[in-house]
Amino acid sequence: MWRRTYLLLLVIRVYFALSPSYLHPDENFQGPEVFAGRVLSYPSKLPWEFTDDKPIRSVFPTWPIYEVPISLLKWLYAESETPKPPPQFIYYVLRGVMFLLSFVLEDWAVYELVPFARQRRATVVLVASSYVTWTYQTHTFSNSLETLLVAWGLVLIRRIIENKRRSSVFSCAVLAFIAVAGVFNRITFPAFLAIPGLQLLPHFQRKPASLLSFAGFGIFFLGVAILVDTAFYRPSVSLWKGLHAPIITPINNLLYNSDSANLALHGIHSHYQHFLVNLPQLLGPAYIMMAISFWSLPAIPTWMKNTRAVSALSATVILSIFPHQEPRFLIPCVPLLLSCFRVSKSRLFLATWIVFNAALGFLMGVYHQGGVVPTQLAMPSIISASSVGSIDVSLGKTPSISATVFWWKTYSPPLWLLGANDGLPLNIETRDMMGIPGPEMVEELVKLLPSCDIDQLGQVDSVFVVAPKSITFLDQYISPSDRSDLELHELWSYRKHISLDDLDFGTEGVYPTLKRVIGRRGLAVWRARRVGCN
Repeated sequence: MWRRTYLLLLVIRVYFALSPSYLHPDENFQGPEVFAGRVLSYPSKLPWEFTDDKPIRSVFPTWPIYEVPISLLKWLYAESETPKPPPQFIYYVLRGVMFLLSFVLEDWAVYELVPFARQRRATVVLVASSYVTWTYQTHTFSNSLETLLVAWGLVLIRRIIENKRRSSVFSCAVLAFIAVAGVFNRITFPAFLAIPGLQLLPHFQRKPASLLSFAGFGIFFLGVAILVDTAFYRPSVSLWKGLHAPIITPINNLLYNSDSANLALHGIHSHYQHFLVNLPQLLGPAYIMMAISFWSLPAIPTWMKNTRAVSALSATVILSIFPHQEPRFLIPCVPLLLSCFRVSKSRLFLATWIVFNAALGFLMGVYHQGGVVPTQLAMPSIISASSVGSIDVSLGKTPSISATVFWWKTYSPPLWLLGANDGLPLNIETRDMMGIPGPEMVEELVKLLPSCDIDQLGQVDSVFVVAPKSITFLDQYISPSDRSDLELHELWSYRKHISLDDLDFGTEGVYPTLKRVIGRRGLAVWRARRVGCN
């Protein structure tokens, strides 16, 4: 029975891995955007973490995850004498890589971390049935990679301390690599392994060779990581000069996040946010069952009596010290805590667990900003088709198509998804208007509207708007009045799109807001024109 259940959950995980939902801008701009622009020269915009004088993001742990697959695809296409791989194919290949890492490494680690054979199967199925595994773990997040590194760090610590006869030199070397990769991936990594790592001290005392292996390989991998980052950020600098002025991204990251003024730019949260909001959002009914177990105090709940619970809870406490707190920071806690939880045979728990994960799975894995990626992939075709329809063939030459696309009330669109534009001469300028007020967006839009679509030189200039259909502000321009100079013509739409930022329960009320956001769900592309301009 458990095998059939696990295979079904595996199919579900594949479905969500290939669903183009968009959980957070970091999943694109801290990985694929960087390497697609670097390897394939696709349009890209590096975030400030990579362009600051003291960059805070390392490429050492992400290079094999993103650049290697993209470079391999580039080589395969070059061998077949075809153009560069299309961005859509690259997008799904990277999602496939994340799925394989989750399927192989995460499930394997969970299986090893549970000591009792009877509980292993149920635990693997429980973790595989979590919407966090379906969505966050199959997206290109640094947090998803951190989950794998934390899990395997705990596996290796357990292997080392249980091996009383040998020094476990190889396991210590691998643990050193995981430690370096984890710190360079996210500076929050030590919070998960600091206390469990104390178990290694007696082993190091008994087996000095293990300590030498861990320290020696740790220094080696640390040097490699620093050299990789220095070469990435200073490609024109020689190796010798790079050694004199190395770029150590974890230190830059720590200094940046130690400044409360910097954290305020990303949002300030209460110190109880992780425990009272984020963990319940990630664990659902399992969190409630764990909380109920505290009624047995002063006795310690059974699920807390293991290293996995200590790792997850101690990390949550440490991360709660920092005022900027997001649910994805606690993704590594999900498999650890669920592996401590004994699956209840209660029909009520099973029903609520299924409903909770199905609802959050479809919301976060399919509909959450789900139209941004498909729309950006389709944008060159939309602009070309719209502009070619306006071309005057009597001009006798191929026009240059220049388009400005306003993205409003959505997450930032990844530029690399526009691809190489090997068809018509096409120049697309993307303007991310984020969540500015509607009148200000329209004011900026009207400034760019040409008096006509084609000038005497045969250049097609057009302006487009991409926005959720749930925004009622744009309705006045879809059916413009005589007082408006702006007219919007819908060209394309993607139905599976919901923006949680568009919820306004305080002003509209719960039911009207849900009716608008869900009933008018979707992301649309409009072409903007002046009223009366053909």
